This record gives sequence, structure tokens and C-alpha cells, in this order.
Amino acid sequence: MKLERSTPAVVGFLLAGLLSVWAQHSLIPFTEPYWGLFQNFLDLDVYRAGAQVVLDGGDLYQAKLLGQMDFTYAPLSVVLFAPFAWMAAGPAHLVWTIAIFVALYLVVVLGFKSLGHEVTWRLRAIAVSIVLLSALLEPVRSTIWFGQINVFLMLLVIADLARPEGSRLRGVGAGIAAGIKLTPLMFGAYLLAIRQWRTAARMAAGFAASVVLGFALMPSASKDFWFGTMFDSDRVSSPQTYGNQSIRGAIANFTHTDHPSTLLWLVLSAALVLLAGRACVLAHRHGQELLALSIVGMTSCAVSPVAWSHHWVWLVPLLVVAIHQIAERIPGPGAFALAALALGGFASAIAWRTHFAFPMWYANRSVEEAYLTGLFFKHPPPFDWFTTQPLTLILVVTSVVTIVAYRRPGPGRPAPAAGRS
Repeated sequence: MKLERSTPAVVGFLLAGLLSVWAQHSLIPFTEPYWGLFQNFLDLDVYRAGAQVVLDGGDLYQAKLLGQMDFTYAPLSVVLFAPFAWMAAGPAHLVWTIAIFVALYLVVVLGFKSLGHEVTWRLRAIAVSIVLLSALLEPVRSTIWFGQINVFLMLLVIADLARPEGSRLRGVGAGIAAGIKLTPLMFGAYLLAIRQWRTAARMAAGFAASVVLGFALMPSASKDFWFGTMFDSDRVSSPQTYGNQSIRGAIANFTHTDHPSTLLWLVLSAALVLLAGRACVLAHRHGQELLALSIVGMTSCAVSPVAWSHHWVWLVPLLVVAIHQIAERIPGPGAFALAALALGGFASAIAWRTHFAFPMWYANRSVEEAYLTGLFFKHPPPFDWFTTQPLTLILVVTSVVTIVAYRRPGPGRPAPAAGRS
């Protein structure tokens, strides 16, 4: 079924999108003080406060923002945040939220386009519906609720690397994304693995240019970051936090310690990189570039010292891949199995609500009650091994399924030429 030509598909997706809005409100009412979807913006306010420190001539990485928060991004990010520091809080929150939804829409459209779909009005309507559906995913809901940046970095990487090989300046955008936040550096390793030497070189150039520009604009802050604070993962948070959806976070949470074994973390991370790396290379060889990019993005989250759930927005292009595969496959056991896996992964990543009806300290403030979202806040025995770390498990399952599906050469597909871009 060609989604871009199917009116029934448009109707079905629009109904699903509207249903997801109702489900979102049922999860936590939009008007619920602090906990409603558009009632927080803590991280955006930290970005704005950090930019204001720089504008006032202060020390970016020594300042305690909003009372106790640290600035954790590279200095160049301040250039992006400064316009929001000049705005009042209300307009800044509104503009940022609109930009998040626009970025999600562009990710979905670019994803479908990279998979060979024609961008028709039907596909655009389906893309809007998928954006509404994706807001039910914990990584996306948290991105909107906190006012996070990760969806913009994801858009920059996909707009850059989902283009055909040989495209002009391909790789520079991913390098700039890595210069704002380090985790996109994983895409450089991916480009080397698939032997796209020129694209990897352009990514390195984009990254280097972002670092140089940061030193030119903020020499003192750049020195502090690149030679000091970037190595201090504890500035982000304690690793023993259920929201920390990284391998290191899993070790900390399962062993109940704030000092997880570094050796175990490195060994497990290396094993996951090998597994996911194999899946990425196979996906690339079979022309499934969006799938490969989604796996790389999720892997960068899993191996980070701290990866909050909102870092895992790479589930959105993965959702696009799943919808494409289900729509394109001829009905049969394989298609039904794929649909079941996709639904299982979606259900695992939904922003399941956990309500605590008592006061607690949460995210820089005291609250009278808490509405925490994410499967990782639920620990029903004997399934806590799964609920504690669902996002990494989605990555593992995706990698294994990709390897099984593409372990043989594609029929009639020539081997990719090395070093073309």
C-alpha cells in the first residue's frame, strides 16, 4: 500500500492522531499545574538562564542556573539559546513548543521521503497524525514537557545524512550537531564503518569548525568545557536514577549504587556497539538508511554515561521505518510479526503514568504530588528487569531483528561502492 496515495490510510491515521490527543489528556490533563504537557519547560529555562549568564559576562560552567542547575552543553549552543534569553518566558515557551512540533513533522516527512515516498498532501496529513501519535512516547512527551533540544539535533542529523550519498556538504550538519552536544559523534563512527570517507571528513570539519567558532566567541567557557567539564558526567545527574536510560544507568539501578562499575559499563557498551554496528551496516547495504540512522542515534543514547528518556527521540524515525515496512509488505506471517513487534515497542515506550500522592523533591523544586511518566518508574516483580530499562531493550531487539532480516545480500542489489562520499 502506497501511503501517499491512500485516502483510507489518511483517514485511519487522522483518527489515530485525534485518539492520541484524547489519550494524552487522559494520561495527565493538559491543564494540570506543572505536570500538564505544556506546563513545565525546566530545561528551556536552564538554556535561557545559561545564555543570559554569557550575555552578562558571567562564568557559564560555574554558575548555578535557576538556583542549582548546571549548564552541560558545548559553548556553541549558547548561540542558539540567546534569542530565547531575550524573550519573556511565555513567548519563549510558545515559540520553542511550536518549533518542536515543526521539527517532529519535518523528521517524519524527511524520513518518508528518504524511504522513497512522494510527499503528497496525503503523506503530509499522515505525518501530522504521526507527530500526534509520537507525543504519546515518553521521549517525545518529556521533550515537549521539559522544553528539550534533542529533537532539533535529530532533525539536523537526518536532514544531513538521510540525503543521497554524494550530496553537497553531506556530513557537515551532523558535525555541527556534535559540536552542540557530543552524542552525535557516534554518527562519525557509523560513517567510517560504511566507508563513506568524504562524508566522515566533512563531519569532522563541521565539528572542528563548531569548536573553533565556540573558542572565537567564548574562549574562557570553551576552555572550561573542552578541557574539563565535558569529562564530568556527574554534573548531569547521579547515574542511579530510573530516568537514566543508558547502560551505565541500568548497572547503577540494578546494583543500587551511584558508583557503577566502569569496566562492566565499557564491556557491555562495546558489546552493544558491535551488535548495533552490525545491524547498521546491514541496513545501509540494503538501502535502509533511515533505519541505520535510527539505530545509531539510539546507540549513542545507550552508551552515554547519562541518557535521559528524552534523549531517545530516535524512536520517532524508527516509528516511520516500522510504518513504512508494514505498509509496503505483502500481508502474511512476516508482516503480522513485524506489526506485533512495532506495537510492542510502541507500548513499551509510551509515557505510562505513575502517580505519587505525597510531597517530594523533583527536578529542582518541591511538589505536593507527582505524575511521573515512563515504564521505567514501574517495577512489578518479576518484570522489573524489563521495565527498568525498556528503551535499551528496544534498541537490542531492533538490532537483532535487523540482522536477521538483512543477513543475506539483497536480491539483485549490488555491493555499495566504498569511499564515494
